[in-house]
Amino acid sequence: MSQAADGVRWRDPKRVWWPLALAVPTLPWQAGALVHLTGVTVFWWWGPFFAFALVPLFDLVTGADGKNPPEAAVERLEQDRYYRWCTYLYLPLQFASLFWACAQWSGGGLGVVDSIGLAATTGVVAGVAINTAHELGHKREQVERRLSRLALAQSCYGHFYVEHNHGHHIRVATPEDPASSRMGESFWAFLPRTVVGSLGSAWSLERRRLQRRGRRTWSRHNDVLSAWAVSVAVFAALSAVFGLVVLPYLLLQAVLGIGLLESVNYLEHYGLLRQRRSDGRYERVAPRHSWNSNNTVSNLFLFQLQRHSDHHANPLRRYQTLRHFDEAPQLPAGYAAMIVLAWAPPLWRRVMDPRLLAHYDGDTSLTNNRKPSGFAPKPDQAAPTTANVRELARPTVDNPRSAATSVEQ
Repeated sequence: MSQAADGVRWRDPKRVWWPLALAVPTLPWQAGALVHLTGVTVFWWWGPFFAFALVPLFDLVTGADGKNPPEAAVERLEQDRYYRWCTYLYLPLQFASLFWACAQWSGGGLGVVDSIGLAATTGVVAGVAINTAHELGHKREQVERRLSRLALAQSCYGHFYVEHNHGHHIRVATPEDPASSRMGESFWAFLPRTVVGSLGSAWSLERRRLQRRGRRTWSRHNDVLSAWAVSVAVFAALSAVFGLVVLPYLLLQAVLGIGLLESVNYLEHYGLLRQRRSDGRYERVAPRHSWNSNNTVSNLFLFQLQRHSDHHANPLRRYQTLRHFDEAPQLPAGYAAMIVLAWAPPLWRRVMDPRLLAHYDGDTSLTNNRKPSGFAPKPDQAAPTTANVRELARPTVDNPRSAATSVEQ
């Protein structure tokens, strides 16, 4: 049978399961329902329990799925709008549950501990919303880019839209990348470095882009400022409706959502390093530069973010078509379990350092274990991060750019 015929006949075995990702933005409602049904107020902490206990358990039970869709089926899968609606619908659920959480915080029925628990549950929603924004923000369609920026509003992390696509995807797996963790660097040391470094990188990238276009940095054309303005508007509106009593919990859930994102960043490229070429530039990104996981359940909840190597090779490829590569280093568990491990540095190093060294045949000089040497690859001088240059893109909201020219923004 021809490959084309295989592509026509092939059906996505996980098709009916992708809407499971939409259970995440309903976590605050799930928490409220459990408290109502049982009278046990500890269920306000349902979000962290769901994410870091149940999901790893489900991963353990269901195992891994390393199968790839046939290439002949990829175009059909990419054009199937069913998969897009699975990401689009995250946003109305996300903001409806945030609105509901504010009503609980302002209603006077929750104590401080219960309110913090609800903020933690809402923070899980915010953190996974950044992942949804990540999926949407890499696409060319304007509606998806706008939805990406909106999804980031809950976590006040709108500059991620700029830095991730235009900074991280250029500098990934190098000492110069604030979002790539180094061998021996604990998560708690990485966290302030990546938060501060990513913020500075986003601002610098956007300033240079606007300068090249002859526009002022402090203007409505600044994607960082406009993204932050959306967060300010959302928080101000919720505070106006429910009172200032909700503001501390809104800020707390945003901080927790950011922490969840950066926990994922920490594990995705831990210690992996792109080598220098003879011209001083870094080699192209390859599957060996990202840690991957094929755990089924966590991939469903995260829109296959764990197939991270293919994402870096082909940023425009939609989640349902991302592929497993045998050469990519594999995590021993899904992201949910590995995040918890990352919070305990001695355990993390005991598990991951041997795997990292095995990946490089014991040669520590090949790992990312040092600070920048002074040469930082800039977006306009770095080698493209994929052999397929057409799929290296960070189009702006007001001016979609082709992949080739996006590197020069």
